[in-house]
Amino acid sequence: MRAQALKGHLDGMLLAALEDGPRHGYAVMEILRAGSDGRFDLPTGTIYPALRRLERAGYVRAQWAEEGGRRRRVYELTPGGRRMLDDERHAWEEFSAAVTTLLGPRPRPVTS
Repeated sequence: MRAQALKGHLDGMLLAALEDGPRHGYAVMEILRAGSDGRFDLPTGTIYPALRRLERAGYVRAQWAEEGGRRRRVYELTPGGRRMLDDERHAWEEFSAAVTTLLGPRPRPVTS
């Protein structure tokens, strides 16, 4: 998957990965990878800065937690993040419907 294809959609994908509960950054990366059949195998240099940006914007809250004997930063959606996820989904539905209309298969003319 080309990185250019993710532009404008990464934030929504990260918010969706956190929808079911708090997760550390690597778990978020795994959800994106597994949920896309490996198409979104994004590096930490993409994921962590985006999570920090979402935290600064108030859409994600982060705190340190002990998991499996390791100290990790755990991210979770804020109420504002849930609203933003709803907005992102609505925008995606409109965008993808328009692109599908333009790029989808055209009906073939009937020949006699």
